[in-house]
Amino acid sequence: MRDRAARTAGAWHVDEALAARYAADSAPEPDAWSLEKHIETCGTCAVRVSAAVRGTAAGTVLADVRGAVLAAVAPPPPPPDVGRAPAIGFTARVLWAAGPALRGSWLAALVLVVAGAVGLAYATGFAGARPLLLALAPVLPPAGVAVSYGRYADPMHEIGAATPGGGLRLLLARTAAVLAVSLPLLTLAGALLPDAALGTPGAAAWLLPGLTLTLAALALGSYVGCRAAACAVGALWVLALAVPLLTTGSAGAVGVSPTALTGPATPAELSGHLARFLSGAAAQGLWGAGAAGCAVLLVARRRSFDRPSFGGGGFAR
Repeated sequence: MRDRAARTAGAWHVDEALAARYAADSAPEPDAWSLEKHIETCGTCAVRVSAAVRGTAAGTVLADVRGAVLAAVAPPPPPPDVGRAPAIGFTARVLWAAGPALRGSWLAALVLVVAGAVGLAYATGFAGARPLLLALAPVLPPAGVAVSYGRYADPMHEIGAATPGGGLRLLLARTAAVLAVSLPLLTLAGALLPDAALGTPGAAAWLLPGLTLTLAALALGSYVGCRAAACAVGALWVLALAVPLLTTGSAGAVGVSPTALTGPATPAELSGHLARFLSGAAAQGLWGAGAAGCAVLLVARRRSFDRPSFGGGGFAR
């Protein structure tokens, strides 16, 4: 309790024991995070931690590598504007936390889906643009997570996952970045599109299902990797929507005649089918329960993301 009070009061410093545990990679994650945050502003503790790390086997190897690099490469010239260094560092940290999704093809695909839906609705008069957008929206955030985290998606994955701020913490930061972009953009696009028919789900009806599918991809990703999990979740969602519309036996369930099922579903049929998944207190309650269950499983499996080799495929043991 005294230690926590000292940290709160700002009088806490890193002692030799904590520095040794950190250097040996045996310090608990909260203590490691507190230490790393503290040495950003405390030079005395930074020197103490640096000395402890240099005393380990890894520190010896790093010192040899550093000496070889310095001997082979001339020191770079000082930056012309020293005052801009913190801004550059902050930008680098933001881009690293956001992940490849917001710097690559996923963001372009998201914008293309939104622009395509709006163009179909207003340029061609296609009445099914809003139902199609609502059908695609829940699987777009898991796809963004899949291309944000993992050794197949991020060239710096193993380095990031090996740090105390990596693993699940990094994965959640990149998931939040994906959701912060996709949720408002897709919801705004849905609100701008006209209703296909009476009973079409609202523009925000996909939010809780989209969050649930994202958490499901994260939880399943602790077993099979984020990329495989996102593909599995997306495939299940597409099957859940497509099979009843393509199967004659489900005609009564979706409210259309068997003869209508011989051709493509109309916007009204797709809207009615989506309403069963997205609209109403019962459906939203089930999605909420699913989100809570996936969150609990993700917390229970949080250690699965600590291995640097995990995150893009293969099973976590």
